Amino acid sequence: MATKTNFRGSLTALVTPFKNGALDEAGLRELVNWQIEQGSHGLVPVGTTGESPTLSHEEHNKVTEWCVEEAKGRVPVIAGAGSNSTREAVALAKHAEKAGADAVLVVTPYYNKPTQEGMYHHFKAVNDAIGIPIIIYNIPPRSVVDLSVETMTRLFELKNIAGVKDATANLARVSQQRHAMGPDFIQLSGEDMTALAYMAAGGHGCISVVANVAPKPCAELMSAVMKGDYAAALKIQDRLTPLHDAIFKEPGLAGAKHGLKLLGRVQEEVRLPLMTVTPPTGKIIRDAMVYAGLLN
Repeated sequence: MATKTNFRGSLTALVTPFKNGALDEAGLRELVNWQIEQGSHGLVPVGTTGESPTLSHEEHNKVTEWCVEEAKGRVPVIAGAGSNSTREAVALAKHAEKAGADAVLVVTPYYNKPTQEGMYHHFKAVNDAIGIPIIIYNIPPRSVVDLSVETMTRLFELKNIAGVKDATANLARVSQQRHAMGPDFIQLSGEDMTALAYMAAGGHGCISVVANVAPKPCAELMSAVMKGDYAAALKIQDRLTPLHDAIFKEPGLAGAKHGLKLLGRVQEEVRLPLMTVTPPTGKIIRDAMVYAGLLN
């Protein structure tokens, strides 16, 4: 069982490969092995990048099971278990625990705009239902609610709340959360471009979309930071900057799947309402991958 200290470094927000509209189990298992071989420090299946909004519950659960089975304890697996229905989040989290996930990632309830108190009780319900660590996913641009530092501090008193995936795009938050909850509260950047700066302020790692396509350099950047070698990390960042931009020109998971197709790893297939990237964006991604040394 991974301890909380394992949630460090480059953790890939894994895409879910499809083939002819169905889950591609073989493709997913290959991806898991490749990610681990390339040095990724952890895997985060069935988050937004894993297209969880368009997976059925049965598909969601299968992807978690396959990822845990294939990882074989080599790296921690933080399974997506988010929903804007508390009952649904509890059910997904219970399944993830049963499947052997090391932790769950639970997003702030999107669309229904709960109060801070409502969010507190949402996360408390998940906390009370399982016995593995919970990473809160705070992403105001997508969920329209922002879990305050005060509410997070209250939640951190509960036994399973271990940390946050922070996609607020506010680097001041790292310092504020560190001050409120101390260095043991795990802070993971939810944003590739600012992950290096996030680490400098006291972060512990990044749940990365770009690591789907560039697992090795993303892991090397985080390893350099964890050793305190910011000069080496900055060199890698300079190589990856165009790719960080390119992957997110259109929805990030579509960009990541395009990059993986260029590497011959998965079929470029996404589910509506998302679409595969347009040719101009595809060219930008290819050029950025060449610049990063991922393609000739």
